[in-house]
Amino acid sequence: MKPIKISEAVVRRLPIYLRFLNELSLSGIQTVSSQDLGEKLDLNPAQIRKDLAYFGEFGRKGVGYNVDYLIEKIRQILKLDKMMYVALVGTGNLGRALCNYNMYIKDNMKIVSVFDADHSKKGIVINNLIVQPMEELSNSVTQLDISLGIITVPAVEAQNVADQFIAAGIRGILNFAPVVLKPSAGIRIHNADFTAELLSLAYYMDNNNNDNQEGDEA
Repeated sequence: MKPIKISEAVVRRLPIYLRFLNELSLSGIQTVSSQDLGEKLDLNPAQIRKDLAYFGEFGRKGVGYNVDYLIEKIRQILKLDKMMYVALVGTGNLGRALCNYNMYIKDNMKIVSVFDADHSKKGIVINNLIVQPMEELSNSVTQLDISLGIITVPAVEAQNVADQFIAAGIRGILNFAPVVLKPSAGIRIHNADFTAELLSLAYYMDNNNNDNQEGDEA
């Protein structure tokens, strides 16, 4: 049988489900229905059931989902059942904030190396991470088995950093620079463009257009 293609919209909703399920687990709640999930997350319960059904049958009709079991399964789907190491390039304000936060470890993601092209920043310590020069990036990626990269550099430098990440063996890149990076075969790039999101948000400030919906279709 031909493999089912999972849309990006579905994959992007899974972390939302996981975050809320973790909150339920911490509160001692053992089961939850798609109706409850839909009400709390402002999503269609049928959409939630459809999303999860792509990956298996996790719930019981009339009972709902076992919270801890569903957490385990979503973590496996997102490949969060094993540690994934992250490298960050760019130690400006945003880069420093991400290093200081570095709470992804609770989801088995951890920033383990940070780099900057400015040699005057070499050796600076940010939340126990020592800033390294770009010349050390390739070796660090190999030695620490780093698979993901974060770019927090100015737009004019972003593509060069992405190319270095790819050459070093990075398989996924989260780009915070306000520029669209050139795609590369086998490499997944997600762009987090604050400016574009803010500008598009302005459209909804007119009450006639403000329907409180994100408009993310499956």
